[in-house]
Parts: sequence; structure tokens; C-alpha cells
Amino acid sequence: MRIVIAPDKFKGSLTALEAARAMAEGVRQARPSARFVLCPMADGGEGTVEAIVAATGGEVREKVVAGPLPEQTVKAQWAYLPAGTLEDLEAGAALSGFVDSVHPMAVIEMAQASGLSLVRADRRDPMVTATTGTGQLILEALDYDCTRIVVGIGGSGTVDGGMGMASALGFRFFDSDGRLLTPCGGSLPRISSIDAKLRDPRLSGTRFLVASDVDNPLVGEHGAARVFGPQKGATPQQVEYLDEGLRRLGEVVERDLGIRVADMPGAGAAGGLGAGLVAFCGASITSGIRLIAGLAGLAGKIEGADLVLTGEGSFDSQTSRGKTPAGVAEIAREHGVPFVVIAGRLAGDLETSLEQGIEAFCISTGPMDLEEAMTGAESLLRSGTARLVRLLCLPVRG
Repeated sequence: MRIVIAPDKFKGSLTALEAARAMAEGVRQARPSARFVLCPMADGGEGTVEAIVAATGGEVREKVVAGPLPEQTVKAQWAYLPAGTLEDLEAGAALSGFVDSVHPMAVIEMAQASGLSLVRADRRDPMVTATTGTGQLILEALDYDCTRIVVGIGGSGTVDGGMGMASALGFRFFDSDGRLLTPCGGSLPRISSIDAKLRDPRLSGTRFLVASDVDNPLVGEHGAARVFGPQKGATPQQVEYLDEGLRRLGEVVERDLGIRVADMPGAGAAGGLGAGLVAFCGASITSGIRLIAGLAGLAGKIEGADLVLTGEGSFDSQTSRGKTPAGVAEIAREHGVPFVVIAGRLAGDLETSLEQGIEAFCISTGPMDLEEAMTGAESLLRSGTARLVRLLCLPVRG
């Protein structure tokens, strides 16, 4: 029996790798003879770098960069994949034509530099936060001669349309009086022109892919400011201000750079960083889970397996909309391999997931508060996985 174990993180309690190890221990308890393959996963948000390094044998690089807040610095990690690391990879559609066996590749997790988790709840203010540190990580990757750069953009703490990132890469933004603007959400409505003359020339020879788990446009009812602004600390008045600012950014980008991003699916991801990466780096936006699964070679690991186990902390109505377990389940289904999602909790209306054939198993053993569940997550996941494997009555095979 061969089981592929490919969970996402259990947010706030276990990383994806820790979750995978706990699930493997549960499998071992229930079926000691079973063989298993660990493939921790992510969808472009927190944990992406760790998942890629664990799956590919890549190298972790670390750099001190600007944090989301003015004057803040953070120590951020990114993944360096030397040339040839992915040589035997069956990349799948998301990476078709992207993998380069001659040059190294970088995987950058914007949450490491510009993430919401880096900002205390009482300091969250998308009017002043910026993606400058993410741009500095891109510069670091360019310094390592990476000509293929993947940027995961989940978990952001910013709504600056990528203005900070672009500034770090040499773009300059001016107001109507010709004054240089500070890169941040509050400057967006004042953008009158964009100057690309100091743009880092290495961008021209570099290809970018954006890993995103949402398809929101840049502006409007479903745009970056209205949907994601409040969770980053925006007041109702600031939401309107930021939406107008992102609209202005889209107009100036189209006029000065000749790229239309305002209504592009995924442009509103990460407070508009999706649009910024397209506009300033020539990036393409694709499904985060499909992209990370491709880099990890998940499809090849699933082929011929007897069972796939995936999971996340909270399985709810959002899971089926591009989150990691849904993506893993889809790949398993394509290969005709049964799968189950193991979750810390089941919440909300799960009809959509059930209609898509995604079944979930909760590891909770009874009523408990959130703190108790998170503190005991490793033990609960280990024992819950063992219970599930026994319940499935899987045959004992070599």
C-alpha cells in the first residue's frame, strides 16, 4: 500500500511539513506495513517556501528586507533551486514552458516580507503598508542569476497595488506636480505618472509566474480594496479611498506602460500585487496550488498510489475555491486515486465541496475551544489520521 500525504499548513499550529509528519505517524500506527510519500503543499501563501524546499531539495536563502510598515525590517526566506533541480519534473500545465534546466529558479513568498502576520493587529493600516520588501527579495533572486521567479502572493498585509515592490525594482511614481511619491496604499490616488527609466534591466531577461489562490479583479465590488482591505485594517472610508487609488493605478499603468490590468482575473490578489507583478515584471498569474503542485511533482507522486491524504486547519466553504486541499483532490481524481481531506474543524455550508466530491474528516474528538485544539493539533492530527485509516478498512499490503 502506498499513501501520498500532501497537506497544507494547519494555520497557527502546524506547518505543512509538521502536519505531513504527524499524518505519517498516524498512518504508521494504523497500518505499519504501509509506505507513504510526504509532499507538504501550499497555494502561494504562508508555507510556500518551506513546501518547495521540502519537495525539491532546494536551498533556503535568507535576507533582511523592508517589512510592511515604514521603518520596519524583517528577516525573510526564499527558495533557491539550482539549475537542474527540476530536470526530471513532469511540470504540468501551470509550468509548461517555464522550467529552465540551464538557469536557477527562485520561489518567493511575499508573506515572508510583506505579510499580514508581520503586522500587529493594532498597527494594521493599508494606507501606510507597502510591498517594498517583496521587491527586495526579487532583487536578491536576480543577484543569484535566477531567470525564472515564482512569487506566491497569499497572506499579504498590503493594499498598494505592488507600488512598493515596483519602487524597489527601480520604477518611480510621481504626482501631478512632479513630486516623487512614497510607495504605499495612501499614495495610490495621487499617481499621475510612472517612470520606468531606472527599472532594473535584468527584469527583461527574467520570466515571472504568480501563484495565487484567488481570481479577484483589481477594483470594484470584488476588487482588492473592498474584499481584502478590511482584514488588513481598512476602515469603510479607507476602502473607498484605496479602491479609487487602485483604479487610478490601473489607468496610469495602461497609459504609461501599455498594459491593462484593471479587470484581469487575479489582479486584485494580495492587495493588487497581482496587478503590479503583471504590470512591472511582465508576470503571468496562475493557480497557486497547481503551480506549487507542479514544482513539487505531486502528480507523479500520486500516480499509482492507493490513497491520497490532504488537509488543512479549517475546512469550509472557501476550501473548494482554489485552496490547497481542493487542488490536491482534483489531481488525485485525475489519476483515479481515492482521497480524503483531514481537517481541524468543519465549518459553514459544505454543500459545494460535497457536490464536487470532496469529503472531509474532522480530527476533533469532542467539544473544545480553539486554543485547546491548536495546542494539541499535532496529537489530534496523528490520532485522527490513524482513526481514519482504520475506518477506511484499507487492505494490508506491502
